[in-house]
Amino acid sequence: MLEKSEQQATSRTPSLQRVLGLWSAVSIVIGTVIGSGIFLVPTRMIAEVGSTRTIFAVWIVAGLLSLFGALTYAELAAAMPEAGGEYVFLREAYGPFWGFLYSWTQLAVAKSGSIATLGAGFYLYLSVFMPSLAHSVLVIPYPIGPGGGPLEIHYGQLVSIGLILILLAVNYVGVESGGRLQVVVTAVKMILIVAVICLGWFGGGGSLHHFQETAGNGKGFLGFFAAMVGALWAYDGWNNVSMVSSEIRHPQRNLPRALIFGIMAVIVTYILVNIAYFYVLTPAEVAHTSQVAAGMMAKVYGPVAARAVSIVVMISILAALNGSILSGARVPYAMARDGYFFKAIADVHPKYKTPGNSMIALCLWSAILILSGWYEQLYNFVIFGSWILYGMTAASVFVLRRKRPDMPRPYRVTGYPVVPFLFVLVAVVLLGSTLGNSPRESLMGLGFMAIGIPLYFHFRRKTSA
Repeated sequence: MLEKSEQQATSRTPSLQRVLGLWSAVSIVIGTVIGSGIFLVPTRMIAEVGSTRTIFAVWIVAGLLSLFGALTYAELAAAMPEAGGEYVFLREAYGPFWGFLYSWTQLAVAKSGSIATLGAGFYLYLSVFMPSLAHSVLVIPYPIGPGGGPLEIHYGQLVSIGLILILLAVNYVGVESGGRLQVVVTAVKMILIVAVICLGWFGGGGSLHHFQETAGNGKGFLGFFAAMVGALWAYDGWNNVSMVSSEIRHPQRNLPRALIFGIMAVIVTYILVNIAYFYVLTPAEVAHTSQVAAGMMAKVYGPVAARAVSIVVMISILAALNGSILSGARVPYAMARDGYFFKAIADVHPKYKTPGNSMIALCLWSAILILSGWYEQLYNFVIFGSWILYGMTAASVFVLRRKRPDMPRPYRVTGYPVVPFLFVLVAVVLLGSTLGNSPRESLMGLGFMAIGIPLYFHFRRKTSA
């Protein structure tokens, strides 16, 4: 199957070009992982575990598990450097049905919902400086909005859509332009985050005694796991670089490096940021601060500095949003290239050498989700189904080593079989916890995935005809 797909890709004119270097790949990893999570989840995490020491243990454990996932994906990406990432890995390990199911989920809900959520988050932070963005421009008096209420369209939603369309244009005219933008905004983001860390450390308002204090007794093992779910959400996105495998130069070398270097940089950044938070704020203050970075800056430097943090968050979201558009469009493109989606989605622009139609489809659907207001609910619904596919992807390392023992593997996962096994085990535990805590949302997520099954059989019949 892989050889056939490669022949189809190389015979198609025009085709995607390998123009992204190592730093572009690393910036995709870092830029899409570090969004708004690190500025929000410590509040929920300390409420779950209580102890400052425990919250650092959670960040380290979640970071190591994400690194295990990155190491596992590195073997798969180096062996199969095609556009589509998990779509390709699942297709080769289990057959086209599972690859389609992953791609459908990404296009319909997961990636589109993530783009919509990031776009909405950008305008919410921008509204700190422009409160009028929160005003309604239109109210549709029918029960089609979130929660069954009227649908309100705010000025900020239109700004979010405008931002998505601008980033669409940048990435449409060439993967190099999108890659360069990703490097620049990720570099600016990291500089600003380092500045926030240093301002927290050296602002003169902190105390080492905070690391000995607690914010209550915590919830024991259940609290530890609940906090780890939040941390894993903050680490999510490292797998996006595998989606643009076919456009990375020397992928057998650069993909493993990008995954490993990128996630290690994120782990170090998260630990340093949390040291700054808890040096300035007590655990109890963190537990009662909805925006912990802003709370830290307000305590040391006043309300103006707290508002300035919104700029840092917006740039962080911008990098995550650009990386999501750049990488996410390659998933439906790969599905359509193999004949399991509309043929036009597989077209590559003759001049710009980008999957333009796929990019347009993803961004327009994301814009519709922004207007609908349902994006956060949809994204929550699909978490369960997505982690089934993530776990299956990691397990495909075992499957392919038996099924395709002669496949060239320029990189073999360090610590095999323990490292991929632990990642798969965590995925199973996370699925069990999610199903127990949110059975309605989990089943609805499976329902969203199942909607695509008739489409799969439709396109399979067309491909076989």
